[in-house]
Parts: sequence; C-alpha cells; structure tokens
Amino acid sequence: MKTHTKLLSALSSLALLIGSAGIHASEQKPNIILIVADDLGYADVGFNGSKDIITPNIDDLAKSGTSFSDAYVAHPFCGPSRAALMTGRYPHKIGSQFNLPTRGSNVGVPTDAKFISKLLNENNYFTGALGKWHMGDAPQYHPNKRGFDEYYGFLGGGHNYFPDQYQLQYKKQKAQGLKNIFEYITPLEHNGKEVKETQYITDALSREAVNFVDKAADKKNSFFLYLAYNAPHVPLQAKDEDMAMFPNIKNKDRKTYAAMVYAVDRGVGKLVETLKKNNQYDNTLIVFMSDNGGKLSKGANNFPLKAGKGSTQEGGFRVPMLFHWPKHVPAGKRFSHPVSALDLYPTFAALAGAKVEENQHLDGTNMWPAFIKNENPHKDEPIYALRHRKGYSDAAIRMNQWKALKVNQQPWQLFNIENDISEKHDVSKSNKALLTDMVREMEKWSWDNQQPKWFHETTEGANWRLDAMPRFDKTFKTTK
Repeated sequence: MKTHTKLLSALSSLALLIGSAGIHASEQKPNIILIVADDLGYADVGFNGSKDIITPNIDDLAKSGTSFSDAYVAHPFCGPSRAALMTGRYPHKIGSQFNLPTRGSNVGVPTDAKFISKLLNENNYFTGALGKWHMGDAPQYHPNKRGFDEYYGFLGGGHNYFPDQYQLQYKKQKAQGLKNIFEYITPLEHNGKEVKETQYITDALSREAVNFVDKAADKKNSFFLYLAYNAPHVPLQAKDEDMAMFPNIKNKDRKTYAAMVYAVDRGVGKLVETLKKNNQYDNTLIVFMSDNGGKLSKGANNFPLKAGKGSTQEGGFRVPMLFHWPKHVPAGKRFSHPVSALDLYPTFAALAGAKVEENQHLDGTNMWPAFIKNENPHKDEPIYALRHRKGYSDAAIRMNQWKALKVNQQPWQLFNIENDISEKHDVSKSNKALLTDMVREMEKWSWDNQQPKWFHETTEGANWRLDAMPRFDKTFKTTK
C-alpha cells in the first residue's frame, strides 16, 4: 500500500512539473508562432498606449494574453537582433554585430550556430519562415538550410511594397545588364525559386502565413512559424484604403507609417481566424514583438522611452511584446519584469520538449517557470546592449530596477528605470559602487566577444581597423 501511495505521489509530482512547463502529458506539443514587426515603435500598438494608431487584432491577443512592459531585444537594429532571435546568442558572441552587406556577399550568421528552427525541426516540428531574412543570402545561409521546411520572402534587409512598381524597376535594371541590383526591388522567392508577387507585400506575407497554417493542419506534427514582416520599415509605402483609416493624422510620414502597422494588424487577424478554423488556436503560443525600437525620423513613436532605433537608450532596444496561448498564458496580464529576446530560444525549446546541446551556450534563459509565477526570470542577472559606432561604442546594462548607460562618449550614467522610464535622472553619484560593479560585469562579458565577421559597408570595416576598435578600454572606463 505504501509503495502504491509513493507511486501515486511521484506521478502527481511529475504531472505538476510537466504542467509548470506549459505542457500537459495528454497534449500535443504546442505550435509556436513568432511574429516580428520591423522597426515598430514602443507606443505604436494599442496595448502599449497608442493614441492614434489602431491595432484591434493585436490588442485582442494582448487582452486575452499577457503583454510585456520590459521586453528587450539583443541589439538595437535589424540584422544582429534577428541573429540573436534565431541563435539564442548575443550577436557579439558570433561575430554578427553589424548588419550584413547588400545582397550578393558570401557571409551570413555562422552555420555552427544552430537556429531554433533547426532544433525544432529535428524534434518533428513542421517549420516555416516568411518575409524578411537578413541573415545571409549565400546558399549555405538560406532559410531552407537553417531548419525551415518552407520559406517565402526576400533574403535582404528590406523590400519595396508594391509589386507593380518594384517589378518594373527590376525589369529595367535587368535589361541594362546590371548585376548589382538594389535588393529592395528584386523578386521574392519560395524555397529558392523566384516568384512573381501580385499583392502588397504585407498582405502577401499574411496570405502565405494563412497558407502555411492550412498546410500544417494536414500534418500530424506541431508547427513553428517565423513571420517576419518588413513593415513598418522604410520605404514608407501604404495602401490608400489603409491610409484612409487615419484621417486625423496630418503628418504624411506618420500617416503612412500608421497605415503600414494597420496592414500588419489585419494580417494578424487573418492568421488568428485561420488558427481557429483549423482548431489550432488553443494549442498555439503566439509571440508578437518588434525587432528593435521605432525609427523616430520615419514616423515611429517610442513614448515614453528615450531615443529610438540604433540607440542603447530604452527606445532603441526595449520593444512591444505579447504572449498568447489559451489556458496557459495568463489572460489580461501585464508582465513587468525584464525579459530578453534571447530567452525565446530556450523557452521555445523547453515547451517543445527539445533538448539544447550543452555546447550551444545559449545566452538567455527558459523564462517560462518565472513567467507563470510572475517572477523576475533575470533576478540579479544583467541584460546587455552594445552598439559599435565610429571609434567608440554605446553600451547599456539592465539589472533588476537599474539601468547603466553609456552613450556618445559621455561618462556612464545610472537610472532607476522602474521609476524613471524616460532616463531623465542620473543617480550615478549616489550609487558609484553599484555602477562600477555593473560595468565591470559587462566588461567581463565582453572578453569573449568576437571580431565582426562582416560590416554593412566597406567604410565601416576600414574605420574599424583605423580606430583600433572595439576600444573597450574606453567603453568600460568608469572614471573621468
């Protein structure tokens, strides 16, 4: 009898353990959809307080799920941020801390860094990537070689939105015999084969997301979908009917930007409808986020954060984010502890029951247990941002309520970011020991950073060498 009781107790404990990871023993592994908007401002979705841009479908997910107030990406601009999402590594650890050169270069995110798509695919997930890639266009870096069964989109860092316009430009340049054609006007592709797109690009990506989910419904596997919209990244191009939704916005850039965000929201709505139609909705974790902060000069609003895309101030790498998964993600909640995009890789792996190899050395943490308990998954642990500029680097450290910041070759500052989200009141003078300790930890973190494997432009590479970068002796100096 005692043995029987012990067995029941052990089984009960095991069930609780499995349940705490978000998966019950009787359930299929969850589908996972990661939706990434491009250069979306912190305050440009309703769930983060937008006053002029409406995002009803995204907001519905936030209302029936959990939104994040303190979500950070691993780098304040596109390419490095995406490399971090896919690899679970700070881009500086794998030499991916700059945007890739324009199309046609033979470089990309190192192939020895296993993408989350590859790990999930090896664990019987049907995988798809849609939209912006920006992690290498040579064959060995192609999405289909990085664990994605399906890919539809463009391999570069951006694209024009209206096919009738960019296809005409491409045709003219092709007829002239030009080889270095601007990547924003090149044809889209499906699994390596060029396609002739007919729809506004955001709508086309939404269409393909619906097609992927429909295709996944015919399979026994769970699925992972990486939906990488290029909106609202420049060029600012929107449909007239979407522009008409914002009659009260007079600034042209802001109005166009708002319409582009609205098109993304429409796509999210169609995706959710398809999940419901296929009875996949209840077993799908949806993550929505931006790849970095909004670009203030191109219509974005990061209020109340300071600065924008490219900055290590809050507006550069603190982004809107939500989780949605019925009966698993708390409904109508706001998670106010700091989390990192680096946490998504180990979290997705844990939810999928996929084992991460020890030699992968992921930089994030499985945040799910702390998330469910509404606890800080990074208690007393730093989250870093490092952006290299000409001759110097900007840096930031977020730990608990504190934010250490160095920008524009000025001395380090310290903010109580919970009380001072706009970084207005430097409290470094009254917390010198704390600031020094935080900076020393980041300096140690930097010791195994790799030299960049590429630069966005040749001048960047030349300046890097001329300036003897990264010059961390200057970055981590805490005294005048």
